[in-house]
Amino acid sequence: MFETTTRRFARSPFASFLSSPKWTMARSTPFFLVLLVMVLPFAKPLKADWPMYRMDAGRTGYTSEALPEQLSLRWAHKSMHPPMPAWPRSDRMTYDRANHVVVADAKVIFGNSADGIVRALDVDSGKVLWRAYTDGPIRFAPAAWQDRVFVASDDGHLYALSLKDGQLLWKQRGGPDHSSVLGNQRLVSKWPARGGPVVVGDVVYFAAGIWPSDGIFLYALDADSGNVLWCNDDSGEIYMPQPHGGANAKSGVSAQGYLAAAEDRLFVPTGRAVPAAFNRLTGEFQYLHLQKYGHNGGSSILAVGETFFNNGLGFSSTSGEKTITLGAGPLAAIPDGLVRADGKKLETYRWVEAEQPDRKGQPVKKRSLEREWPIDDITNTTALIVAGDKIVCGTDGKIALIDMTTKDAVWSGEVDGTVYGLAATDGKLLVSTDRGLIYCFEEATEVTSSDTQTDAIIVPKTNERYAQAAEEIIEVGGITEGYCLDLGCGDGSLAYELARRTRLHICAVDDDPAMVAAAREKLTAAGIYGVQVTVQQRDLEATGYPQYFANLIVSGRSIGEGEGSLPVAEVKRLQRPSGGAICIGKPGKMKVQQRDALAGAGTWTHQYADAGNTLVSDDTLVGGRLSMLWFRDVDFDIPSRHGRAPAPLYDRGRLFHEGNDGIVAVDAYNGHELWRYEIQGLLKAYDGDELMGVAGTGSNCCIGGDSVYVRDGKRCLKLDAATGTLVREFQPPPRPDGQPGTWGYVAWVDNVLYGTVAVDEHVVTYRYRDTTGDMSRLLTESHSLFAMDAETGDLIWTYKATDSIRHNAIAIGKGKVFLIDRPIAMFDREKRPKTKEHQTGKLLALDAKTGTQVWTDDADIYGTMLAVSEEHGVLLMSYQPTRFRLDSEIGGRMTAFKAEDGQKLWENKADYESRPMINGGTVYAQGGAWSLLSGEPEAFNFKRSYGCGILAASKNMMLFRSATLGYFDIKRNDGIDDYGGIRPGCWVNALPAGGLVLLPDATAGCRCSYLNKAWVALTPVER
Repeated sequence: MFETTTRRFARSPFASFLSSPKWTMARSTPFFLVLLVMVLPFAKPLKADWPMYRMDAGRTGYTSEALPEQLSLRWAHKSMHPPMPAWPRSDRMTYDRANHVVVADAKVIFGNSADGIVRALDVDSGKVLWRAYTDGPIRFAPAAWQDRVFVASDDGHLYALSLKDGQLLWKQRGGPDHSSVLGNQRLVSKWPARGGPVVVGDVVYFAAGIWPSDGIFLYALDADSGNVLWCNDDSGEIYMPQPHGGANAKSGVSAQGYLAAAEDRLFVPTGRAVPAAFNRLTGEFQYLHLQKYGHNGGSSILAVGETFFNNGLGFSSTSGEKTITLGAGPLAAIPDGLVRADGKKLETYRWVEAEQPDRKGQPVKKRSLEREWPIDDITNTTALIVAGDKIVCGTDGKIALIDMTTKDAVWSGEVDGTVYGLAATDGKLLVSTDRGLIYCFEEATEVTSSDTQTDAIIVPKTNERYAQAAEEIIEVGGITEGYCLDLGCGDGSLAYELARRTRLHICAVDDDPAMVAAAREKLTAAGIYGVQVTVQQRDLEATGYPQYFANLIVSGRSIGEGEGSLPVAEVKRLQRPSGGAICIGKPGKMKVQQRDALAGAGTWTHQYADAGNTLVSDDTLVGGRLSMLWFRDVDFDIPSRHGRAPAPLYDRGRLFHEGNDGIVAVDAYNGHELWRYEIQGLLKAYDGDELMGVAGTGSNCCIGGDSVYVRDGKRCLKLDAATGTLVREFQPPPRPDGQPGTWGYVAWVDNVLYGTVAVDEHVVTYRYRDTTGDMSRLLTESHSLFAMDAETGDLIWTYKATDSIRHNAIAIGKGKVFLIDRPIAMFDREKRPKTKEHQTGKLLALDAKTGTQVWTDDADIYGTMLAVSEEHGVLLMSYQPTRFRLDSEIGGRMTAFKAEDGQKLWENKADYESRPMINGGTVYAQGGAWSLLSGEPEAFNFKRSYGCGILAASKNMMLFRSATLGYFDIKRNDGIDDYGGIRPGCWVNALPAGGLVLLPDATAGCRCSYLNKAWVALTPVER
């Protein structure tokens, strides 16, 4: 529950004035007088020149201070490293693409997402006056108040720093503890402070947490003391409608973007969705219209009086209902309206009041915007503010001043990079670009000079002892990429030597504050702090770091003190399973320990978990409640979610995911990218809205032994699973007419590669919309099935079908290959067939080694899919009666046979709506559960909200879409849970394997405004 202390806050005179009827009168007032009346009362208590992001609590981007018509560069500051945005692919979350500044006390203050350092520059010279470290990336501009600035960091804290020298005055942690995760490839708090700070009166507000199911924390703090006035911590798991019709889940507010305030409301940007509103005085949640505006949203807010704007729309501050449609593009306030850039021109609007009929037809006065005038040929604007009577526009490589009276461009200047940040104060214009540059322009004079300030790199003197240790660690440990933990790092000497020689991202930690400070200074001077090495002060026995994340664990201290100084339990907790190495001790006596796979950690090597199509991994660790382990953005082009692309795969700590033009492997335990292999057009056929994909074709990829097998047209590639290098290329046998065959089905068992020669002529129709995919390449039936040696490619045996083999009706297990040989359902080629007669076929079991027939059954073989239980020796025949199914997928029946001899065990009429799963001795499907051995119904307390896609499971948990990511604890059998803020794809996307839940992004083309769009790994925790 949220906590509150009784306190009244002063209403903003700026907001009150904008919302008053007097505003229409102001248009007849001299322009400069209007500016003074509007701005000075609001700015007075802040005592700063540009005190917050976009000037004020409403994020209006307006100041009454005029800029000279002609400017020249006074100075430029170049950060050692450009910003590292959290979501570089997102056009809805651009809040950290530049180092945004505030100006106060003749200082320019900003943070940096690359190194997590706050810097203050002299406003006249650009020289660095002080710097202060945080424990994570800084993605938001500070907020200035009196003698201090407030800084939010991904380490989860809000810092109050002295304006004078950067000394810490106080800090407030946002989350309940100091737990960390890997977020956007950095070590961050489990609740990163991504609700950028805003100050109103003597109160500063900020928010922490971006994953609703792990908790969201919104704070009001006394700006002087840091005391908590109120905290809302119960808005993350609100049960509410989600951004898709009919979808509901326990998934509420997130916080990503700059908070904004107007009147008694506090607006919280939620990332990709529309903002949420809270009572600014008490912290009570008021509204979040996720579903109503399910295709709108973004992290930017501009709030004026009764209206706030978000991504081109205006909303009522009172209700959150949409009242104005402007169109996307940067906005800034002016005294009686707004300025907007739409990518081609500038437009100004003024506030008007007009009578309009309400729902009952009664006339009511409504406030709206009326378009006034455009300025053409102002293109590709990325940043916009107004200073006095000048509009300031920024774009790629350029800034310009537009006189609002004459509508002329009076000045322009060039910069390096795309402009995302602008600030104006005391005749100076501050410009921030995505290349880490901050420019200061001021009035042009006859003699101008400028200086670009940057930090010089100071290479530390080599310490031979640590250099020798680094060399030995590389030689005996063999790990040069991924994440390294330097536990007990000392002064950072070992971390520095390792960074020089490897591509490791090193997370160094020590419990001695003096050592931490020394290490930070050394590594910052060397130019590698933040981007390759970070240093934090933590208890070495309880770091709070994410379990399993470290590919390599070393210790600077152990170089001098030996291995006995390290906490064994914490080291083991953090060591990555499946090959993570501990390499500690004195040079010449290094000891290396590698970790095996987690006991009970399962695999997912084929489309439906295994070659038997059980849809259930052998993982026994995933269960209970899920919580974040790592999340990141990946620049990887994937097919439309409606294309039903192949499932991701997992084995030996590696997660594999296919895209339109290749396959990528990432470390399942920390998200580090391992390799990519390019195959042009690999999944282009799936990149549409047909809703067929692997639901009909089966997968084009599987894992076998140390290799990944990817079929692509008339070939199958064998890639090394560890490195992604090409090992071999195989071709299928020819078609019956002697022409080169197209590879259809693919599977691997016991070093035998199984495939089929597809029927190229049989192309089923689309199930939803015929758009950009290629149905002619989505082949579902085959002429023959073959087995070949997975090492040499030698053909072992071939089964030639009497009629045809549906790819879904092939299953391998118990030493046999099971298939249904059946005439093709020709009516599947038509969208609305007049007849749906599908002849039955015969069910066969072939010896997996020789291809000889073991048994056959041709009595009422109706099924379209097969699955086999290796554990119980039972073969299941059924349908795949999912949403957007083929007409031949009738549903309503399932039959079990003994795998050994084909004896029928039972047959049921069953109303199920998903692909059946075999989990131990139970068959599960949406709609029921049945004993695998007897067919008797079993208890299954399952009901989900809207969800495309099918269910997938491990021994103890099911995964699926239920508005967001849904999961079902099989042991509890007591309803579903949600992991909110994200959605899976439209078939099999979330894997329970490796002791984790792995969810690479599969939502391409989805316009629904789910709060986050990311690759994630979740870990089970106790309830």
